[in-house]
Amino acid sequence: MRRLSFGHAPLRPARGVAALLVALSILAIPLTAAGASKKPTPAPKKKEAKVSKTRDYTKTLVTLKTTQGDITVRFFYEKAPLHVKNFVDLAAKGFYNGTLFHRVIPEFMIQGGDPLTKDPKISPALYGTGNNTDPKGRPINVKAEFNEVTHKRGILSMARGPDPNSASSQFFIVVKDSPFLDRQYSVFGEVVSGMEVADKLVTESRSDLTDRFGGRPTVFQKLLKIELSEDTGSR
Repeated sequence: MRRLSFGHAPLRPARGVAALLVALSILAIPLTAAGASKKPTPAPKKKEAKVSKTRDYTKTLVTLKTTQGDITVRFFYEKAPLHVKNFVDLAAKGFYNGTLFHRVIPEFMIQGGDPLTKDPKISPALYGTGNNTDPKGRPINVKAEFNEVTHKRGILSMARGPDPNSASSQFFIVVKDSPFLDRQYSVFGEVVSGMEVADKLVTESRSDLTDRFGGRPTVFQKLLKIELSEDTGSR
């Protein structure tokens, strides 16, 4: 940032008393005139404080804009408030933009949300190991919120590791009823439109079901971005 400086020319003394009086009288004229014509300095305008609207998670909708089309989801905030807030807040800051659906199993589910999939230099062998972290690289996890909502087709649920409280950023959408997942994974939303897009993501991923990780796509589909909106209608 640049700093400006100003210089002042020195004043020269007048020769003799008469010259000094003349000089003073001349100087007095502009000073008096300037003082008379000087307008009062207006008070600085106060900056208006920006009021940010508090997000209503109970009415928030998200649209997953993918390479195969849009999928719109509503949330079960009353069932899993921590998971809803975690997902929506990550989506709002662009965390999911550009991630890949890294695990896709026909007749089961599509999984995404791994930030490692955004980096083309990272081997696909590591996909599924990345999550949300703090500035120091420590994982940010969400406590389990298992509930009675069954994993039927169209349900949005949270992926996790062996620890029930290890959910972070990875999620999955069930494309076929899978009740065996109930009360083992935290359901926090459901698809309200675009299940045909989810089916197309399955088809176009052409997953290799013989690999030891299970469901690695041979043609990765992308989550381009997530758009947030508010549900103004009644449920």
